Amino acid sequence: MTDERNERPHSRSVLPARRLTLLASVAAVGIAVALAGSAGYTRLAPEGWTTSAHAAETTQHGPQGFADLVAKVKPAVISVRVRVDESADSSGDMKNSDNMLPPGLEGTPFEKFFKQFGEMPRGMHQGHQIITGLGSGFFISPDGYAVTNNHVVDHAKSVQVTTDDGTKYTAKVIGTDAKTDLALIKVDGKSDFAYVNFEDRAPRVGDWVVAVGNPYGLGGTVTAGIVSASGRDIGAGPYDDYIQIDAPINKGNSGGPAFDMNGNVIGINTAIYSPSGGSIGIGFDIPAQTAKLVIAQLKDKGSVTRGWLGVQVQPVTKGIADSLGMKQAKGAMVDEPQNGSPADKAGITAGDVITAVNGTPVKDSRDLARRIAAMAPGTSAKLDILHKGEAKTVTVELGTLPNQRQAKADREPTESARGIPHLGLTLAPADDVAGAGTKGVVVTSVDPDGPAAEHGFRSGDVILDVGGKSVSSVRDIRSALKNAKADGKHDVLMRVKSADATHFVAVPIG
Repeated sequence: MTDERNERPHSRSVLPARRLTLLASVAAVGIAVALAGSAGYTRLAPEGWTTSAHAAETTQHGPQGFADLVAKVKPAVISVRVRVDESADSSGDMKNSDNMLPPGLEGTPFEKFFKQFGEMPRGMHQGHQIITGLGSGFFISPDGYAVTNNHVVDHAKSVQVTTDDGTKYTAKVIGTDAKTDLALIKVDGKSDFAYVNFEDRAPRVGDWVVAVGNPYGLGGTVTAGIVSASGRDIGAGPYDDYIQIDAPINKGNSGGPAFDMNGNVIGINTAIYSPSGGSIGIGFDIPAQTAKLVIAQLKDKGSVTRGWLGVQVQPVTKGIADSLGMKQAKGAMVDEPQNGSPADKAGITAGDVITAVNGTPVKDSRDLARRIAAMAPGTSAKLDILHKGEAKTVTVELGTLPNQRQAKADREPTESARGIPHLGLTLAPADDVAGAGTKGVVVTSVDPDGPAAEHGFRSGDVILDVGGKSVSSVRDIRSALKNAKADGKHDVLMRVKSADATHFVAVPIG
């Protein structure tokens, strides 16, 4: 996902055919009218179902309405208004769509409404600009601490919040965390704000959820639905673990809470999946468990520090598991430890598979990243790893996650040589290709219809290891493939260095 938060607070595109939209909204960007039912559902269990008394009551009848819950939590939800002073020339990626009315408003009565009452979105003024954006938030303490999204208040010169009774307050930003898109703000001067609490337990798929926020700047709006899924990775950041809900949420809901039936916050509305920018019933929330940890650090010191292992990792696929003799495709495979990192000092090498942290199994690479990040720098962690087919445990003292990562230079191979036709690769020793270094074998061309192309190989990639052994010639690769086939393996593991990272690829032997 391309980070376009400097276009605050517009949408963010993932693929041309679809959009994943951050939910902050330029003030009064348009009015959308739709008819939809949310409360008062009656769900009947199919004949023959057997459930517990509590589950049967919930399944068969559902809530009669959400009014009591809304009356309890809505006073704690706030609208967040930000102002950012920017120059029109300060951003080279300003979109042409910013200069137009929202889709569908041209030639309608709403066009007049927009021009009379709507604030001009980004790009409507020349030169010096005052950008106004809207989002949502909620108080978490009676003394005025409130949670919202980082992309709502990022670079804000001023922040104003409006409570449910219409009272406006000036707020200050205490701290932000771009990696989880969370922010903590504070309203001073009162100690009796209505507030809500985070839920301690993760919701179940199918649980009811009520979202409250400020869509399109309309003010406090309530929608209802269910938890559709959990553990979603939407490509927004390194620690994605979103809750998916189908309660309708739109631009301007960013930072608003999603409640369970007890009135506790289970997630913070952050993004929607939409081809048009409006809700189609697929929304994503930051889990309360993540928010509690981040907000506690922001309140304590204004920033977030995370544990750092210092490895590039990837999921263990079925092909990788087969090539390593693993029974299950679980864990995180180390592509490359960074020089001088905690992992490097602990003896972790490329090709190792981290299977558990402090005795708790690791599901995949994202799971490992979240576990390590949740630990404090300086903490000792016991890692169970599979090293060259042998299970072992190593102790690592975690460092502090650096803010910047070192970039790697691109390389342009200039020569070609012999290859491996059945994989669709043409190869040359790295020594024979200018700028490729001295280790490995360079991929000089890839047959677009071959197996290698299907597994992501590109011209310029450097194959470093095959089957756990270093290679420096095409002959080495052929020999490694022959040995793997003789051992009865269906896939062989290659360690490949691309322009920006080193990773492993399980390639079918054929």
